[in-house]
Amino acid sequence: QVQLVESGGGLVQPGGSLRLSCAVSGSPFNINAMGWYRQAPGKQREVVAAITSDGDTSYENSVKGRFSISRGNAKNTVVLQMNSLKPEDTAVYYCNAGDYDGTRVYSYWGQGTQVTVSS
Repeated sequence: QVQLVESGGGLVQPGGSLRLSCAVSGSPFNINAMGWYRQAPGKQREVVAAITSDGDTSYENSVKGRFSISRGNAKNTVVLQMNSLKPEDTAVYYCNAGDYDGTRVYSYWGQGTQVTVSS
């Protein structure tokens, strides 16, 4: 069974930084893209940043220049470095990974980690 394990959320003051990590455990077929989503209270879940197996990255407009997504040193890990955090970044952040067995596409989700930006 494939699982995503997230870490690194917490409480930070505006302007501060946090680093989120996500690792895939179990036996996936072939993890390709990985990314981070977030969901604030009363809002829909939105993609924050994503990275392909080739290292191509994409970001939601409001986080460009502040957040950086990268592959971790270990296989099937991803890191989200969040700088210059704002109160509007407060949300539950979810890791997502896409898997492919040659026929079917699978999408896995982490349990979510709370990020709170407040003074």
